[in-house]
Amino acid sequence: MPLGFLKSVRDQAPRPANTGKSGAGGGEEQSLPERASVLSDIETLGIGMFWATDAQGRLSFLSQRALEDLGFTAEDLVGKPVTQVFRDVDPEPGAPLQRAFGFKIKAHSRIEEHVVAVSADKAGKAGCATRWWRLNGRAMTDAAGNFLGYRGSAVDITSQYAHEMQVARQSQIDELTGLANRRKLGERLAATLAAFRASQRSCALMMLDLDRFKHVNDTMGHPAGDELLKQVADRLKNIVRDLGEVGRLGGDEFQVLLPDMDDRGTLGELANRIVQSLSQPYQINGRRAIIGTSVGIAIAPYDGVTAAELTHAADMALYAAKETRSGIFCFFTNELREAATKTARLGERLRDAVDQGQLNLAYQPLVDPATNEVRCFEALLRWHDGEEGAISPADFIPIAENDDLILRIGEMALRQACTDAMQWPETIRVAVNVSAKQFVRPGFVKTVAGALQASGLASSRLELEITESVFVGDLEAVDAIFRDLKKLGVRFALDDFGTGYSSLAYLKNGHFDKLKIDQSFVRGCTENGDINPAIITAIVALAKALGMETVAEGVEAMDELELVRQRGADLVQGYVYSPAISQEQVKIALADGTMKVTPSGPPRYRAERITIFRKVGLIHEDHYYDVILRNLSKTGARINGLAGVPIGTDVVLDLGHGQLVVSRVVNATENSQGLKFETPLISDGSGGFMTRHRISPYALAEAGIPLAALGAGAFPLAKWREGHKSPPKFVQLDLSV
Repeated sequence: MPLGFLKSVRDQAPRPANTGKSGAGGGEEQSLPERASVLSDIETLGIGMFWATDAQGRLSFLSQRALEDLGFTAEDLVGKPVTQVFRDVDPEPGAPLQRAFGFKIKAHSRIEEHVVAVSADKAGKAGCATRWWRLNGRAMTDAAGNFLGYRGSAVDITSQYAHEMQVARQSQIDELTGLANRRKLGERLAATLAAFRASQRSCALMMLDLDRFKHVNDTMGHPAGDELLKQVADRLKNIVRDLGEVGRLGGDEFQVLLPDMDDRGTLGELANRIVQSLSQPYQINGRRAIIGTSVGIAIAPYDGVTAAELTHAADMALYAAKETRSGIFCFFTNELREAATKTARLGERLRDAVDQGQLNLAYQPLVDPATNEVRCFEALLRWHDGEEGAISPADFIPIAENDDLILRIGEMALRQACTDAMQWPETIRVAVNVSAKQFVRPGFVKTVAGALQASGLASSRLELEITESVFVGDLEAVDAIFRDLKKLGVRFALDDFGTGYSSLAYLKNGHFDKLKIDQSFVRGCTENGDINPAIITAIVALAKALGMETVAEGVEAMDELELVRQRGADLVQGYVYSPAISQEQVKIALADGTMKVTPSGPPRYRAERITIFRKVGLIHEDHYYDVILRNLSKTGARINGLAGVPIGTDVVLDLGHGQLVVSRVVNATENSQGLKFETPLISDGSGGFMTRHRISPYALAEAGIPLAALGAGAFPLAKWREGHKSPPKFVQLDLSV
């Protein structure tokens, strides 16, 4: 060891006071050669290494043992800035934080247990291109207080550090998929939202879980389930890429964090791509499996400003998506909180209704558009509650689907439909909807056979309407059920074709006799520039090539009827012919042995409208008015509550929660106005409409509205309520009447 280093340490070290004693027990200093020998032995034994810098922060000394381990000579490193030789370690997930090494050197701070990375030449003698050292050191000064440089020691902790980092990474990474785990996602979300609050930025969160994953696990085994999760993770990463971070929360639950995204149109498109991609078939150990996914979306700061709030909002949106129909996405809205409570109450009432036999069947005709003759009736469930009146199947069927209650309801509907159809002419078939849970249930084939035998209905007159969700899971098991049912002689219709988990692979096995074109392709198909007519034409051509019938669903207007007739649809179903009617009405209509229905309806399709009655706001000039929203479509709305509003007036409709829609009054009565939107609304993924963008709650807060108080009527110019610059132009009517 060079004596110069030891001398510099000796010269700069505080000297002990002279006690007047000498000899072995006295205060006489040990000789420099003795110190050199001891320190050399420390290095040789691998106990420690030494380093020093000059006053300019350049490395002036490094132990020979350290140089040899790194594969360098003194000339390679001495004279370089110490911060280039000893580099700060890139922070690893879960690793303890430490102040930058360069900052400590500049501040002449004490170096204590500071971990640095040191490059080795051609991997050095230790076989590692980078070594990790733990440094200790102190700044040295002369008698006048002038900084002279650092003197310090180092210990090679490469093996220990690599192990610690592996443990830290494992605490943050899902071992199966390599994605971020729940802990890392939670920390990342909390840190992102905290940082974004200061800069008033947005952040979206998607929650996903897989539909029918448990069925794959149960039928194909847990190793197959693990392989499926890996493939799901790969697909998610390929879709999201650098837009955000994908993680696995555990089981079949995943999460996607998307910083700086609040465009609900873009988020909806991304969610739809995720649904479609994850719904395509998987190859697992030579077998094919299909699953699906549902997605819930929440956006900060609109739906929450903390990690807990945003996660809860996304969870509620996911629950709503699964309640509505598997294989869709849903955005969080404040109405979902009320809906969750309503759903819980409805579930209790539904079980009582089933026990008491309150569910009935109604039948909607499927009509030949060339002759207007009825060829088939679809059996549809109806529930009239003693207190709440008629309850839509869209509300209670999803509740039953999440419970084994759907099995009881499905079997009841099947038996009743077969019994009712026996009272119709033999030329008319009956179609019964079968849920995926019911279809794959052991014993379903026996249930169908029992319903046919008990009623005496010919099997060729029974059609089972299946949605694409039955193919989620083990395809071999599903194919076996189809084959057994085909042996009975029943027919199959593929319902809602073109949505959900669409795949032409379902058709090639020849299971289906009929394709039902989903009403989403029919609605608005006559509007200029709409591509749905081409889709309808393609589906009809595909069905004809495969020897299948086609049914156009949801036809309501005469122009739609004419279009689907020209495009070759074999049958038409919709209000243009008839709503669902009771068995008694069916028997009356069939009294003469046949049934013809004359189509009737509006001449042209009108944009879909949702009938709702809720209080919203209307802004005109410097006034804010309260109005009642009667109905809402993508392109317009009708409101009540104002009088004296001229046609052509420009207004802003406040739908609440930052949703402001620039509008124009296009028609008006004494107390009602029709509005046309400057920019169309978009689908919220679950049957409603919403604005693509919202006014940020930060902007609302700047206008004096606290974030916690956001609700209907909140908008940036809420101060208009406090004082007006001019008299109001319109008469505010009493909304309580």
